[in-house]
Amino acid sequence: MAPQTWRWRLSMPTTLAISGSLILILILLSTSWSSSASGQITKIANNFGHGDTAAADSSQQSSSHLIDDVYNSTLGFEKIFVVGLPTRTDRRDSMILAAALSNIEIEFIDGLLGETVPDKAIPAGPEYTRLPEPVIGSWRGHMNAIQEIVKRNLTSALIIEDDADWDISIKDQMRDLALASHALTQPLEGSGKYADPTYPHPQENQLEMVHNIPFKKRQPTEPPKVSPYGDHWNLMWTGHCGMHFPWSKLAPRARVVQNDVTVPQHRYIEGAPDLKEQYPEHARVYHHVQEGICSLGYAVTQNTARQMVYEMGMKPFNTAFDILLLWFCDGAEKEGRSYHDCLSMQPSLFQHHRPAGSRAAESDISPHGDGYVNEAHTTVVRHSVRMNAEEIMRGGTNFKDQYPDVD
Repeated sequence: MAPQTWRWRLSMPTTLAISGSLILILILLSTSWSSSASGQITKIANNFGHGDTAAADSSQQSSSHLIDDVYNSTLGFEKIFVVGLPTRTDRRDSMILAAALSNIEIEFIDGLLGETVPDKAIPAGPEYTRLPEPVIGSWRGHMNAIQEIVKRNLTSALIIEDDADWDISIKDQMRDLALASHALTQPLEGSGKYADPTYPHPQENQLEMVHNIPFKKRQPTEPPKVSPYGDHWNLMWTGHCGMHFPWSKLAPRARVVQNDVTVPQHRYIEGAPDLKEQYPEHARVYHHVQEGICSLGYAVTQNTARQMVYEMGMKPFNTAFDILLLWFCDGAEKEGRSYHDCLSMQPSLFQHHRPAGSRAAESDISPHGDGYVNEAHTTVVRHSVRMNAEEIMRGGTNFKDQYPDVD
């Protein structure tokens, strides 16, 4: 008997009862799936919690509930944009899965080939020389994402590149970043002063100062009113290939130092000599930006996005996008670029994922050589979402630690 006929023959009360039951079952199934997915991520975060975690540091937490927005689907920002070529469907598949497994909502901004950008569309100085096409395409893709923030009047957004990866405890990590940002940029509660005596700019006699703030001993700050990351941040460089501690006369000197077991031992961290020389194993250090490289991930406010459109989209385009980002934060007097206060951390939270396959597929900007990569990996992320995708989907807890501690 056809289903339509079967439903028609039922009495009205029976039909309503069955319909109500079906709706209830669907709601329960949907809730169960959602709870299972988010619960799995929570379980993961608990299994691999940090040493000096915000959760274990309740006495120093902000009194504002706004900070809990870091646990929403956009990590406390209004949007998360992913920049990448639409033809790289391999990267889009991988990124969409990683975001879904992390309960994160993303929106793609199409990158483009440099060949499609005419010379007349490129801001040029008197000595203009066209840069390599992949460099032009990368710049324009990022500028399109920044332009979108301004166009939509978003209060804030996180921009990441399509080969970025992150830890399974990314939301806890972002909460820690928020608390570190408070310590570096929010006024102390009830005083109007700052924990960093060199903020917003160091005095001449403070240029040699290094002011370490232990994460667990942060002083209470004024609760933020606008963003979980505070009311005074401009740009947070969350994904990079390398960064220095601040040394310029404009950059504040304070550093928030956290014992974070999601950070690999020094033996696994390439470069970063200052971090390894000055701080113990598993230290993550939050600080103001100096000479960052790679634009793997960065968050900006609406006001900062407008400044970036002016500084990086309207002034002469004469270098790669990540160098423009460096100039934007550090300032570059010879290039006519002004200083902007930016925050970052070492190691960064978003890192490059390198899938198994052709080495030539690793970048659309610069050559990475020939040959074949037999095993996928993600740089400096212990419990990578992409590397643990199968385990998360099967509901397991035997997660792969890419960089296990060695005695």
